[in-house]
Amino acid sequence: MNKVPAGGLSEFLGRACMMALVLAASLLLAAPSHAAARAECSIVPSKILGRSVPYCILLPPSYDSDKSRRYPVLYFLHGLHENAEILLDSGGWDLIQDLWNQHRIGEYLIVTPSADDSFYINSLDGRDDYQSFFIREFIPYIEHRYRVRAERSQRGIGGVSMGGYGALRFAFLYPRLFAAVTAHSPALIEEPGAHLTVPVAAEITQFVGTAFGSPFDAAYWRRESPFTIVKARPRPVGLKIYFDCGLQDSYGFNRGAEQFHQLLDSRGIPNEFHLYPGSHDWAYFARHMPASLEFQSSAFGLRP
Repeated sequence: MNKVPAGGLSEFLGRACMMALVLAASLLLAAPSHAAARAECSIVPSKILGRSVPYCILLPPSYDSDKSRRYPVLYFLHGLHENAEILLDSGGWDLIQDLWNQHRIGEYLIVTPSADDSFYINSLDGRDDYQSFFIREFIPYIEHRYRVRAERSQRGIGGVSMGGYGALRFAFLYPRLFAAVTAHSPALIEEPGAHLTVPVAAEITQFVGTAFGSPFDAAYWRRESPFTIVKARPRPVGLKIYFDCGLQDSYGFNRGAEQFHQLLDSRGIPNEFHLYPGSHDWAYFARHMPASLEFQSSAFGLRP
């Protein structure tokens, strides 16, 4: 039995409390600090485009603490009339952090470049070669600037709406670059109209921008379409494919997505495709983005 000191019980308890506080403080200092994910935004100078292109990148929790580690990377492409900050502005950043904290996805970088209304193609008029910039300048810049595992098995591409269209195009145009592609509500229209009148074509241009000509050139749309690329090229080997769309999509992209799924099936190209209730908005994207991020994590071979 411990002997109470001469100062009495109050002195004994005071000393005991002081020792407990010192012990707690020492344990706190010895414990490793919890690693935090972070986002940063910057620019990439482009000789091809003749301007600088903004981008934002999400860095996983251990990126700053584990300096020897290199990571897979997901190139995430934004939709029409959006920009590089879409994941920060839409709540996507919080969603991704929650997935990391819940150990539902492994750690990989997620980077979004601004693409204006380019549809991620080289424009018909030759003034905006965004596709060339993305492949020849942007990917090499990111993979030099950050600790990225620059190999096909560790590189994915995904996006929403216009970005989903762009992701599917890049994946099928450059299947040796990407291990997996994911898309939510991709802007897929197999046939935009063989004989558009000039007023109708001008109205479409007001919506999609001038990448496909001004006024809109349906023949150029068909030439650049993921449908055409899939039909014209050999079946990609080992490419993992996930895409979904809302049944009430505001632009009817659900019909195009279903036709694209049928095309892939007809050519023996494995793919995971879903039609879910929902419209064409961030509420729909947010509900289903965890599935695509988990799909990419699995394609990278990561264990959450």
